[in-house]
Amino acid sequence: MTDSSDLDIDGPDTLRGAMILLVLGLGVTGYGAYDYVQQSDAIRNAVEVDGTITEVGVDTQSSVSGQSGGDVRYEPRVKFTYEHQGTTYTGTHVYPADISPEYDQRSKAESVVAEYEEGASVTIYVDSTDPSHAFLENKTSNQPLMIAGIGAIVSVFGAASTLKKYRNG
Repeated sequence: MTDSSDLDIDGPDTLRGAMILLVLGLGVTGYGAYDYVQQSDAIRNAVEVDGTITEVGVDTQSSVSGQSGGDVRYEPRVKFTYEHQGTTYTGTHVYPADISPEYDQRSKAESVVAEYEEGASVTIYVDSTDPSHAFLENKTSNQPLMIAGIGAIVSVFGAASTLKKYRNG
């Protein structure tokens, strides 16, 4: 007897599991697409202000996955302060997207933060429609599109499994 949460080659064992997979995939796709549009809007509405770098580093994140023993990812971290229309803010986004890029090699993440030094004055890009959202690089990141693509693949798999389970009773 197999557990209904197990996945086999044909997908989830139940119609309910297939539908959950479909909804999960659609949610991930929607979030990725939303974040991509949001970052494009932030760039379009960006105004330049002066700011100061307060912290620079690389965060290490690891997860246990299957037989490989784990996957280590590195995320560049830059914290900065800036003032916009008389209010002081703190920001942490290198790119305008909320989904931050992660790298499989520490050196790649370090190269992103290499140009920033604690205490240095820098140009900060502030979304004029949301001054609490600021970023250092006035260019889009492909990370939201990658997340949306993964969600789309999961959605297609979930839709096919849902249809198959629905037809088979």
